[in-house]
Amino acid sequence: MDNTTDSTWDTLPVQLNEGILQTLAELKFTHMTPVQSACIPLFMGNKDVAAEAVTGSGKTLAFVIPIIELLLKREEKLKKMQVGALVITPTRELALQISEVMEQFIQKFPQFTQILLIGGSNPIDDVEKIQDQGANIVIATPGRLEDMFRRKEDGLDFGSSVRCLDVLVLDEADRLLEMGFAASLNTILGYLPKQRRTGLFSATQTQELEKLVRAGLRNPVRITVKEKGVAAAAPSQKTPAKLSNYYILCKAEDKFNNLVAFLRQHKHEKNLVFFNTCAGVEYFGKILETVIKKATICCIHGKMKSKRNTIFADFRALKSGILVCTDVMARGIDIPDVNWVLQYDPPSSARAFVHRCGRTARIGNLGNALVFLLPMEETYVTFLSINQKCPLQLMPAVRDVVDVLPKARALNLADRAMFDKSARAFVSFVQAYAKHECSLIFRVKDLDFATLARGFALLRLPKMPELRGKTFPDFESTMVDTETIRYKDKNRQKERVKMLKDRIENPVPRKVFVKTTSWSKQKNKKDRKKKFIAKRKRNEDCEIDDEDMKELLSDTRLLKRLKKGQITEEDFEKQITTLPKSKHKTEGAPVDGSVGELFDKTPEVKMANVKQSFK
Repeated sequence: MDNTTDSTWDTLPVQLNEGILQTLAELKFTHMTPVQSACIPLFMGNKDVAAEAVTGSGKTLAFVIPIIELLLKREEKLKKMQVGALVITPTRELALQISEVMEQFIQKFPQFTQILLIGGSNPIDDVEKIQDQGANIVIATPGRLEDMFRRKEDGLDFGSSVRCLDVLVLDEADRLLEMGFAASLNTILGYLPKQRRTGLFSATQTQELEKLVRAGLRNPVRITVKEKGVAAAAPSQKTPAKLSNYYILCKAEDKFNNLVAFLRQHKHEKNLVFFNTCAGVEYFGKILETVIKKATICCIHGKMKSKRNTIFADFRALKSGILVCTDVMARGIDIPDVNWVLQYDPPSSARAFVHRCGRTARIGNLGNALVFLLPMEETYVTFLSINQKCPLQLMPAVRDVVDVLPKARALNLADRAMFDKSARAFVSFVQAYAKHECSLIFRVKDLDFATLARGFALLRLPKMPELRGKTFPDFESTMVDTETIRYKDKNRQKERVKMLKDRIENPVPRKVFVKTTSWSKQKNKKDRKKKFIAKRKRNEDCEIDDEDMKELLSDTRLLKRLKKGQITEEDFEKQITTLPKSKHKTEGAPVDGSVGELFDKTPEVKMANVKQSFK
């Protein structure tokens, strides 16, 4: 796929509204992209659409334009509280981005109102906003949207508002399912009318997405847009054609130094740096702010609340800068003029690798991506080439690499907050590494923890299960007592001093940890215990004493010998009628036909009972 087709908007088989054409001209979108030229006529022709196209292919306009056109063609105009179109996205940033695009188009159509429903704000504010201005077009994340359906007590009947819905769009649909929104989506779909147009847009196809297509779309038209010039050679390549994809090999203790040297050389460009964990973003982002001068550095991760939207908007407006982030920024986000996507940590899945790379080289522009790998992880390059048809080329060694880890260690010594962040980043990295999708390549047992700890500029190794019982002579802990490191924040330091004082005055008894056994062994032990308890209960309930039980067993053996022909009936009767030394029971005999009836008053009755019992 090139940046556009040769087709202009007036070549579509359906006529677009004049207001939409004016907006396209103002935004300087003179030609369509392939996914736009394929989807818009079908969507406007009342077809359900399931579209797969590479990141940065212009999918947003492929559903924004049909939404407005379909709402304009309604026989009855939408009332203030009636929702005509619903767009669901996995992240706030993507929802905010779609909302901005939609806002530009509906300026020409004041009869429509649009509302953005995302987390990070008070839900009551959203309720009041809907009640005040209405909501004909809703762009939302699943969690907040589901919450709106449960606000009847606050005076909002959102279930009634969506009864006249015309269009539903699930953007980055596979990511919606990956992020655990399946239950929320099922709840939301339960409120929506069956008679509607539905569009699913994504860069990758998964089995879960295929199930959603079958469940939520009626006879959908499937659209797959390939890269121009690439389709013949690599039919399933997911990355943009104008993306240059590189990898670099370096030891764990040199990895951060290489990243810093690279960013210093490209600090006048716009760069994204991906880490796998929120703790990694918090820790390394702070260090980068110190070691890279005259550069704007922003940090975004999923645990941020209200600040995320502001940081995202500010970074989009920058001409150059560094955004340190997790995979919350990997899907569908359109940040203008990104020059480099740097993957400091290889992502947990191959699909995530593709989506990260898609933040650059968008809409046919040039872009570059670089992933940092340890020497033992080089096989990952071959895996990506086969699994995602995503070839990578080795980048020459980064020039002018300087050791900045002593500065990082100094930061940890100067502020306990940084010391804590370093430990959390290290622990979360190891835990994420253990859960990697490519477990044959990324194996925790292959990690050199001493070298890794030096790469994290740790002052001492944290306590964690992976390190239990191991020694690391190659790692030198700081000579400073880490308990004496103070927080720069005076309030936090005051709280810590108070906590330590309370701990001394009111010591908590040390817990005795019992070594745990595997679940299977625990289960066998429980089963044996249950059998023992049941057996003991049977013995306690039984009214036969030991002597009687021995006599019963002896009689049963005699009967078996008789059946086998080993003794005659005369011998059997002679032996069975011989009274034992112990007395026969004469009272307390069971009345329910139990085994106690064998011990009756007379030997003759006893013999008959033995025979009957054996039968």
